[in-house]
Amino acid sequence: MPSLSNPSELSVHPLEELQGVQLSVIVPTFNEVDNVEEIIGRVRGIMKEVRWEIIFVDDDSPDGTAQKVKAIAQMDPQIRCIQRIGRRGLSSACVEGMMSSSANYLAVMDGDLQHDESLLPIMFDIMTHEEVDLVVGTRYMEGGGVGDWDKRRQASSRWATQLSQKLLGVNLKDPMSGFFMIKRKAFEFCVANLSSMGFKILLDIVASAPKPLVFKEVAFQFRERHSGESKLDQRVIWDYFLLLIDKKLGSHIPASLISFGIIGSLGVLVHLSILGVSLNVLNLIFTQAQVCAVFGAMVFNFYLNNILTYRDQKLSGLDWYIGLIKFMLTCSVGAVANVGVASFIYKGYGYWVFSGLAGILVGVIWNYVATSLIVWPKKRKTKRIK
Repeated sequence: MPSLSNPSELSVHPLEELQGVQLSVIVPTFNEVDNVEEIIGRVRGIMKEVRWEIIFVDDDSPDGTAQKVKAIAQMDPQIRCIQRIGRRGLSSACVEGMMSSSANYLAVMDGDLQHDESLLPIMFDIMTHEEVDLVVGTRYMEGGGVGDWDKRRQASSRWATQLSQKLLGVNLKDPMSGFFMIKRKAFEFCVANLSSMGFKILLDIVASAPKPLVFKEVAFQFRERHSGESKLDQRVIWDYFLLLIDKKLGSHIPASLISFGIIGSLGVLVHLSILGVSLNVLNLIFTQAQVCAVFGAMVFNFYLNNILTYRDQKLSGLDWYIGLIKFMLTCSVGAVANVGVASFIYKGYGYWVFSGLAGILVGVIWNYVATSLIVWPKKRKTKRIK
């Protein structure tokens, strides 16, 4: 066995034995235990002439997906697992998987087998024989399709596609696709600018590139899930809008602050609605009605921020109630700051509209910063060594 203290001894190995992986297929997973073996089998069946690996990036699935992958990886060096603890999100999972790879070519596909893995060799051939940075599997060109989607989902997808194309200037036919292959150099060219928000990693990559990527699109038919249930919910719509906002304004204003502000604006409507009902329907005196409105608006703001703005630090159980109390106390200080600043400016300069807006701005910024530190602090996980 060659000694690591004498690197020259390693030269006895044939060159081909030292060649690394050419293609890493990144598969983000959450509760996909029943799909793991099928994915591996299908990729193995079609990737005959390529040195490949599959990197499963699992967000600590309770169904044992990570454990399943690790068990297979014990017997198969072409399979790897990254198990993420305390972190969620398809885009960020894809980024971590791609960053962990040394391959010159990186592919991303879902763990539910809705993407057509038979296109992987075609994509790889295009990548290695044509001057392109990116090959995208698209549903919206001749030969492609969305399978059995109902009309509502088709309309939503096309609307989101058109919005991203116009707002971000993306020329892809299907920027919402989650099935693509990219050169490592092109990915590293973009990675520092990625938002890693939500689930549309392709849109994030294309919109983050300092200069336009050269791409080619190939058609594929979107399939039904092989096993399990869809992970999409109403929050992905919010994440999508935040991604668009972050790509347009993220260098100046954090997307989380914008989310916090939008929810706060909705809270004003909730406040006024509760106030109106309390006065006109329940016949409460104004002070009682105002207390109900303030309390209701705060609960509303806390609830939405917990599941949307700070979904990665989402509070539950007893922590939810403790967080609500902290949120109310923190926002009460913000309310005092709002009134104080507005009153100071009005007394000195007049202009009630400007004074009011200045107070609101100070209050929002205080509430955002303070609650992010006190109510939803970044989780720091420590491992006890026994």
